[in-house]
Amino acid sequence: MANFFKKLFSNESAKISHIAIIMDGNYRYAKSRSLPLILGHKAGVDNIKVVTNAAIEFNIKYLTLYAFSSENWQRPKEEVDDLMILLDRYLDNDISDLVKKGVKLLVSGDLEKLSESSRMKIRDAIEKTKNNNTLVLNIAFSYGARQEIISAVKKIALAVSNNSIKIDEINEELFSKNLYQPDIPDPCLLIRTGFDTRISNFLLWQIAYTELYFVKEFWPEFNRNSLKKAIVNFNKRTRKYGKR
Repeated sequence: MANFFKKLFSNESAKISHIAIIMDGNYRYAKSRSLPLILGHKAGVDNIKVVTNAAIEFNIKYLTLYAFSSENWQRPKEEVDDLMILLDRYLDNDISDLVKKGVKLLVSGDLEKLSESSRMKIRDAIEKTKNNNTLVLNIAFSYGARQEIISAVKKIALAVSNNSIKIDEINEELFSKNLYQPDIPDPCLLIRTGFDTRISNFLLWQIAYTELYFVKEFWPEFNRNSLKKAIVNFNKRTRKYGKR
């Protein structure tokens, strides 16, 4: 039985290289504990380290976390301001730990709405971690899949208008190369915490054949064992890619 479980859980057996997570439930986590919303978001940010460490332990090579969507800018200004403060604190306090553990940080999204100070912190963090190769941590911030697809379409249209490529050369591979992170493979597994069962404008192009996994736990509650259960569940599945 022990050998069976070990085989079931092994990344070699599953060949799982990329996990994406919709980190949902900070508000409900705080509400269920009668805490201010900011403490729910803080617990969510703190949990990034927990899950990142678990991903390293389980030999996951790519971890994409949906931290702040393009639609989240519509939230109350006070909440958005608090989230920007938490972003800056994460960049100030946790990057040294990423460097030490060999984590390469990437940030995907439309960052023009962020303050210049935050954009500088992001650029600095990306530069400091660019040579790391234990894990690629891709934070989707001010991200929307539709805006990413439109951005790719504009790049390709411009290349066609400049005669850099021909229309007949446009294919799935070319399109993927014009997305935010063309060097990251498509996710093997997409996890959403917080019990909701929707995609919420996340990686719509990349998850065409990604396995989906929804859990009741709020994001601050999702821990090492939660990730382990998700991987075990993934390892039981057969990925057919449209075949029998």
